Amino acid sequence: MFDFVDFSLLDALDIILVALLLFYIYRLLKSTVAINIIIGIAFIFLIWKITQALKMEMLSGILGYLLSGGVIALIIVFQQEIRKFLLMIGTTNFSRNRSFFKQLKFLKSEIYSDVDTDELMTACYNMAKSKTGALIVIERTNNLDFLINTGDKMNAQLNSVLLESIFFKNSPLHDGATIIRDNYVVATRVVLPISDNDKIPARFGLRHRAAIGVSEKTDSLCLLVSEETGEISYIKNGEFVLYDSRDDLLEKLKKDLNI
Repeated sequence: MFDFVDFSLLDALDIILVALLLFYIYRLLKSTVAINIIIGIAFIFLIWKITQALKMEMLSGILGYLLSGGVIALIIVFQQEIRKFLLMIGTTNFSRNRSFFKQLKFLKSEIYSDVDTDELMTACYNMAKSKTGALIVIERTNNLDFLINTGDKMNAQLNSVLLESIFFKNSPLHDGATIIRDNYVVATRVVLPISDNDKIPARFGLRHRAAIGVSEKTDSLCLLVSEETGEISYIKNGEFVLYDSRDDLLEKLKKDLNI
């Protein structure tokens, strides 16, 4: 009955790979405002196809030109997301003894973390009381080995006393950022990329710019304590996450880590 359809195993593989690509692009963009732009483009594409089918030449021609010239615009609009996606692939370290699937953990549909968020909160609020400056980066799906290599490697189980001792102002480890992977402090004195976003208020210093910078380029989460005010900031996707109380902050952190 369908002899006129030339459908092979390669065609099926092609469809599956395209579906997977679209799924992971959606995953990459779903927590950002960029997903709304993607939905808008998909809607315009659908209208374009309908106008073509109805032979509405003028409208379909306008929409066709609009879509054909949109590639450059997409690259500009999705610059941060494209950079983040390339970093996911480019920073995968296959030389280590971890399994292949662990190296490609950014392909997982859910993020699971063993971070002890209660200990993390205790450390942050204790440092806030004493106005001890701190910058903590929590790894999620993007491998942060390219940042870890800039600091002093460590493999110590996370607890509040350890974090407070790292950021104690007379400690040789307090300068720079500390990276947490699962429930371990894996590096201290890490150098982070500084955000060049000119919309960041001038009252925020290098610590805030570094937290915004790393969260723009990866999907990591950042907690920082201001040395001047003792204020705790939570940064995700290059933006400040607002919270009402300690419990609210803890709840947001657990949600982002799927704990």
